[in-house]
Amino acid sequence: MTDYGHDLLFGANPESPPEGSGDIVELAKLTEQVGLDLVTIADHPYIPDQLDTMALLSVIAARTSTLRVLPALANLPLRPPVALARTAATLDILSDGRFELGVGSGAVWDQIAAEGGPRHTPGESIAALEEAVRIIRALWTPGDPVRFDGRHYRLDGVAPGPFPVHDIPIWLGAYRPRMLQMTGRIADCWLPSSPYLPPEHLAAANAIIDEAASDAGRAPQAVRRAYNIAGEFTAEGGGFLQGPPKAWVEQLAELALTQGISTFILYRIESADVIRQFAAETVPAVREIVAAERGRPSGQPA
Repeated sequence: MTDYGHDLLFGANPESPPEGSGDIVELAKLTEQVGLDLVTIADHPYIPDQLDTMALLSVIAARTSTLRVLPALANLPLRPPVALARTAATLDILSDGRFELGVGSGAVWDQIAAEGGPRHTPGESIAALEEAVRIIRALWTPGDPVRFDGRHYRLDGVAPGPFPVHDIPIWLGAYRPRMLQMTGRIADCWLPSSPYLPPEHLAAANAIIDEAASDAGRAPQAVRRAYNIAGEFTAEGGGFLQGPPKAWVEQLAELALTQGISTFILYRIESADVIRQFAAETVPAVREIVAAERGRPSGQPA
């Protein structure tokens, strides 16, 4: 059983058909209005009838005041690390420190290559992502021009800046051992999705992250654990997040206390009603249960 002790955060990953992309902004505004903490937007720059993720996040940040915003996850092969670092820092400055950066190694390689991006093997994509994270952090740090001689990226005296107004956390999505190990070494947050990594597989993945973090001289709790959650509110229970709010509360509180998940994000959500119900009937009760258990002296029975 693992609870890394992070404050609980709740959010939404809104999406809508291309012709209704403006609805995403309204869903994001609602997410803030009902008291949730963050909004994430998927990044598929190779799909021409979807709005650009970074531009969309800038509008969401401008129309909210407390909401954290981030791409989940920025498509690295089509967003080079220097440009990505500068865009992220700019959005952090303009949002008064509410921007966080999720970065993905890439997928759909035929479409990426068609747009002039690289066609990486799985191993190459992981190596490129690790290089990119190191470059991005270097460009956020005041100091001498950045020089970097990697296999995938080379910088020859690039001036750092602009500088974010807070330490921007870098989120990575990971499922396989090599990516999980890299997450433990260098990431600030791990973000898997429940349709691809069901709850019963979280413990094994956490163990890989923890070991890699320790081997790198980091505390395992240095990596926040987030989770994209896909489910449906129904009258009767029927599996993970398939049931009434009470069932959601029990399952999410258990994941927080036994698997260290401290950020829960409604995944690919299109319904304002689901956001409202989640905020009203699930989130407060999960917070209450976790706070009560954390306040219980070690060894005291529930």
